[in-house]
Amino acid sequence: MPIEKYDGSSDLEEHLNVFLTQATLSTQDDSALCRIFPTSLKGRALSWFTRLPSASIDSFSELSSQFALQFATSKPYKTTSLASAGIRQEKKENLRSFMDRFNKIAMEIGDLNPAVALDRLSTALRPGPFVNSLCKKPPVDMNDLRCRAEKYMQMEELAKTRNQARVEENFNQKESGREQVKKVHVEPSNTRPPKGPRYAAYTPLNASRAKVMEQALASEILAMSKRANTPLEPTKPRRADFTETGGTPPKNALP
Repeated sequence: MPIEKYDGSSDLEEHLNVFLTQATLSTQDDSALCRIFPTSLKGRALSWFTRLPSASIDSFSELSSQFALQFATSKPYKTTSLASAGIRQEKKENLRSFMDRFNKIAMEIGDLNPAVALDRLSTALRPGPFVNSLCKKPPVDMNDLRCRAEKYMQMEELAKTRNQARVEENFNQKESGREQVKKVHVEPSNTRPPKGPRYAAYTPLNASRAKVMEQALASEILAMSKRANTPLEPTKPRRADFTETGGTPPKNALP
């Protein structure tokens, strides 16, 4: 498997680890490792190697020490255990997202004490079932912690899936009820009885319309709609007009 060549600008320790992992699959010989190592270099890193004095390196351990000393400034900032003190689970952050973030910082801290990591984790998590489990039964080590965290992650995700299914089911039921209400309130378009057929010409009447209507009512071919009887309003007494005769109204006359 080819190794990405190092140019002196990235993490030198990572490059050494990758090189040894790949190279030792083929050989464990110290001198062979010294001869293969420059093939993993480029740029100013390769220029540095070519300028080494002749016979100045007697082992790969010596070569790696000189290499680390030369490119010490290229080493990235080392994360300390203080970085884990400021991490907190956000209000809406799920357990899986937080554990991924916490594990990433824990991996960057090379010498992180497991006891310190467990203590920091218990204070960083939001109150909930997982924290209660850790308080009741502290994990034996980091592997035990990760296994237990995975179970609570699955429980949290399952509960979220169920809640979403319930919300969708309630929404569908409401929509179905609204559709039923709409169907009940919609008036049918054919409420009026269909009209009779129309003709271009009609037979002329041999009697007056009033006579025809009278005979139709008498034979009950037609039925007249009954109207509600409305009481007649009482007639108001007519006021006598005395202005024309020049007379005077009687004393008991209405004003």
